[in-house]
Amino acid sequence: MATPETTSAGRRRTGPANLKAMAAQEIRRRVFSGQLRAGAKIDQEALADELGISKLPVREALITLDHEGVVEHIARRGAFVARMTRDDIRDHYRVFGVVSGLAAERAAKNLSPESLQALHDLADRMESAADPAEQERLNYEFHRRINYAAGSRRLLSLLGILAKTVSHGFYEAHEDWPVKARDDHRLILDALSARSAARARTLVEKHLADAGERAVALLEKQGFWDR
Repeated sequence: MATPETTSAGRRRTGPANLKAMAAQEIRRRVFSGQLRAGAKIDQEALADELGISKLPVREALITLDHEGVVEHIARRGAFVARMTRDDIRDHYRVFGVVSGLAAERAAKNLSPESLQALHDLADRMESAADPAEQERLNYEFHRRINYAAGSRRLLSLLGILAKTVSHGFYEAHEDWPVKARDDHRLILDALSARSAARARTLVEKHLADAGERAVALLEKQGFWDR
């Protein structure tokens, strides 16, 4: 559901903004994979060396992550991985769902017949794809098209921020998620096709709230809250 960003030093993009984004995404990846535990100090110099960049974009990335609640800065001590609860994760997905639901509500009124058909085609391809990574990519594209159809720059901006800190790997880690996502997507498509704005909004909100429960389960499996 989130936009994939390059995290490999060998494939990173150039430019200060992209280096900051790459550093932020790599720190998020390490946190949500359990590689960096809650309360752990983030070694800025070591991370910069590993990524092959200067400390400045790493420092800027940590400021961004502090605003997201992923990192906590402690005066004269440095940056530490924030302690997040299960409800923190659930709440993030619920908020994500509310904003995504607003986008779906607008999209139900705006989507052209051609755009609706493109969404049906994406759903078909997602169901027939065997590779979890391809399923994740198609899932992202499915939601991206709905979000853009809302025609709201503000909603897109908020969704871009919220999408950065959601967990990935649902199609690989949860055997039942592809079937769950397929059923949800078909219901969402039915609502969009019927121009039922309120129903589209409700279904998308529930879809993301359910994803939050899966995210909690996935993070538990990865030992996110293990001490």
